[in-house]
Amino acid sequence: MRREWGVMLSESLDRLVGKEVVLDTEGPMVFIGRLASYDVDGFWLEQADVHNCNDGHAQREQYIAESAKDGIRVNRERVFIFRRAVVGVSALADVTTD
Repeated sequence: MRREWGVMLSESLDRLVGKEVVLDTEGPMVFIGRLASYDVDGFWLEQADVHNCNDGHAQREQYIAESAKDGIRVNRERVFIFRRAVVGVSALADVTTD
């Protein structure tokens, strides 16, 4: 079963490669960018926004919705995010802005 889960996860992530994604964490950090690649250790994002939700005016969901609506505020050309830090991955196009 564990192997099957890994295959399912890889197939799901494969569909997101090359697309803009949101990587959610348990802490205040959120990562938004184009998923360039991933492996067992983590995710490579390009044209990325590394954002600490404790800084600034907007709460996490509001910030993500603004990014989906207005575009990513790029502050990193390329960044690696360790898999253990990530609790959720979604396409930025799937974020509701209403």
